[in-house]
Amino acid sequence: MYYLYFTICYLLSLPPLWVLYRLSDVLYVVVYYLLGYRREVVRANLLQAFPEKTAAERERIARRFYRNLTDMMVEAIKLMTLSRRQLQRRFTGDLTLLKELEQQGRGYQIHLGHYFNWEWANLYIKSRVSLPFLVAYKPLRSRPADRLFNRIRTRFGSVMIPSTRVSEAMAPWQGKQFINVLVADQNPVKVRRAYWYPFLHKMTAFFKGPELSARRADRAVVYGEISHRGRGRYHITVALVSDHPAREPEGAVTARFVALLEEGIRRNPENWVWSHRRWKHAFGGEQAGPEQAADAVPQT
Repeated sequence: MYYLYFTICYLLSLPPLWVLYRLSDVLYVVVYYLLGYRREVVRANLLQAFPEKTAAERERIARRFYRNLTDMMVEAIKLMTLSRRQLQRRFTGDLTLLKELEQQGRGYQIHLGHYFNWEWANLYIKSRVSLPFLVAYKPLRSRPADRLFNRIRTRFGSVMIPSTRVSEAMAPWQGKQFINVLVADQNPVKVRRAYWYPFLHKMTAFFKGPELSARRADRAVVYGEISHRGRGRYHITVALVSDHPAREPEGAVTARFVALLEEGIRRNPENWVWSHRRWKHAFGGEQAGPEQAADAVPQT
């Protein structure tokens, strides 16, 4: 089955992107209008995040989100044959901060949100840095599909770290300098072991793991925000969240990440993944109001 997936995706990746975007246009109609994929989840999430907007405004964000979603589908396939040079023409960013950290001989963590297109960001950043590049990911249920995506994600040398066996996968890297990339806005399964912060008008659970791993090694934490500049055009902005996490109160690094994440979502709401069930866990049944967002305090 893997070889069948590989052959189909490889052949699909050969046409230029403008041709693949015609396929994305068809997929958009199917996913949004015909299948209605998680449409009610998206609408409920947008209502939660933007109660001040009109229903028409939220619907426009939803439609743009679905267009970005189907574009990402074809863009991920295109990564099978997209060259470094082509990628660096379409994906830009000032990575001076990352270079400075490397020159200091330091490893660091990059914390991302579910911004489009994180798959391109993986290959782009790896093509611009020199340290080993370790990317945490959630394995797909389909083993052939998971194997195919890992092949795509590791084209330029990224090392994939499955969330199901982090300790085992990280063991060979202990005591070494590396870059660890984490999509840090995942919804934690064990909410009793989570940090809680006001986020888009509601108390929201965030994984402790990204911050705790940075604190243990006193590894600098960098926030990465991907903006969409047009079809097949992206830009990443990086900012230092913490130079020495071990010296800060526990929860401060995550609180800063959450604040930056919310700012980025408000700037470009259609570029975040709204189809996730982000608020399926309740915090004592109480919703945080906007006035509480400025005083985000972790609940451990």
